[in-house]
Amino acid sequence: MLDKSRTPLALDTKRLDAAKKSLEEGAVLPDDSPYREDIIRLLNDSLATELVCILRYKRHHFTATGLESPAIAEEFLVHAQEEQAHADRIATRIVQLGGEPDFNPDSLTGRSHADYNDDMDLHSMIRSNLVAERVAIEAYTQMVDLIGDKDHTTRRLIEQILEQEQEHADELSDWMKKAQ
Repeated sequence: MLDKSRTPLALDTKRLDAAKKSLEEGAVLPDDSPYREDIIRLLNDSLATELVCILRYKRHHFTATGLESPAIAEEFLVHAQEEQAHADRIATRIVQLGGEPDFNPDSLTGRSHADYNDDMDLHSMIRSNLVAERVAIEAYTQMVDLIGDKDHTTRRLIEQILEQEQEHADELSDWMKKAQ
């Protein structure tokens, strides 16, 4: 039996019409969301975090020494490449939202949630990367909560990155146990 007391689900025809215009903007649709600028800022801070993580992982890849170092150094390189993919996806999303990705090297460490580390001790390298991954996990978890249903595409992107950061943390935790 049809419930006549509820409002039926229907698409907003005004938004559908808006999607037919401004085709030069590609995937970006006119957005009157009051959260767009905040989301772009959050994404730019995440971009800075990913870029600092890439630099830290690359440094550790090239400077790791010791008995376990070849395997760990290779893992650092894999993580650097995965962080690069995260950075690329974040920068792409910023542009899709009508923003500009901030790659300014002068402000990277100030905007990054994670720290850069140039320790030479293998255990310290693993530890600093694990700390950075845990910080990224916390930052991305908070972003998912903050974004909620305000931007489904960005939330899904952050959730996917968060999943990979959790995998990184698990791998580094295992390495920490082996390197002791």
